Amino acid sequence: MIGPPGKMIETPALLEESAVDPLSDVLRVARLKGGVFLHAEFTAPWCIASQMTPQLCLPFMQPAEHLIPYHYVVDGECFVRTEREPSKVHRLQAGEVVVVPHNDVHLLGSEFSCTPILASDLIKPPGESGLFSISHGGGGRPVKIVCGFLGCDGARTNPVLSTLPSLLVLNIDEAGGAEWIRSTFQFAANEVAGGRPGSEAVLAKLSELLFVDTVRRYAETLPEGQTGWLAGLRDAFVARALSLFHGDVARAWTIDDLAHEVGLSRSALADRFVRLLGQPPIQYLYHWRMQIAAQELRNSSASLAQIALSVGYDSEAAFSRAFKKAYGSAPASWRRTALTREAA
Repeated sequence: MIGPPGKMIETPALLEESAVDPLSDVLRVARLKGGVFLHAEFTAPWCIASQMTPQLCLPFMQPAEHLIPYHYVVDGECFVRTEREPSKVHRLQAGEVVVVPHNDVHLLGSEFSCTPILASDLIKPPGESGLFSISHGGGGRPVKIVCGFLGCDGARTNPVLSTLPSLLVLNIDEAGGAEWIRSTFQFAANEVAGGRPGSEAVLAKLSELLFVDTVRRYAETLPEGQTGWLAGLRDAFVARALSLFHGDVARAWTIDDLAHEVGLSRSALADRFVRLLGQPPIQYLYHWRMQIAAQELRNSSASLAQIALSVGYDSEAAFSRAFKKAYGSAPASWRRTALTREAA
């Protein structure tokens, strides 16, 4: 696969030989749930401050630990920046999507010289389309935007979600491999923006696929020398090791076993992991096992013994000690707290 101009990405070819794509596996554990909640029409000059809230999501999905808003420009253009990084301004044109991975307060507008108005103060109740709406501005150049969100779990500990930048921009028109996303999203967005009911269901599922594709394309364009989990996928040996871990998380892995299967010495493999991921291979495996265990505790009725075996622990006691070290409480009490919070 071609990455930045003149550079080849080794990872996808490696992963095609393996049963598990680590990126898909990490995002699966995050339990992404997509939705679309708003279509907006603005006319220049305009500027809004936006941040997704659980109250806005409630009509469309069950509560989630973390929310990731996105905005798709159907027609026209606007600018976007986060309050955290005011100097990084992106120009968005028709066919582009901006994703806000950490749900930072962000400004959207025809310009930023106007005083921003809270988007929540402009939202009108759902109409025939079943979506909230906004119509706002000074009567100048128009822009149409469809706003959606993804809910997910464990964002702070997820090795992908926790390391994404404050804004991700994807030009669907230029993403040749995602032509089907562009055409389907454009059609559905036009349907929703036109007030036709039913299209929000299409966008809800497409939101999840769109986010995954955006993250993949961001990973492909990371500069040389970048560190982090996604940068690890650019290294053929680290990518192979991640694929092995994710393909058989319950195996009693040793650094010798892993190094042998990857084709490096144990010290060389450990050095690559520490340099790119910031931790040794077995430590990474421990944290990944705990994230899977947390997902199972929250979302299944499996016993502690069953969960322990599924993540590589023969003893329930050993699993409980490991989980408490990672999350600060024993698995049973952590499960009760998580279920109580979700019910509330």
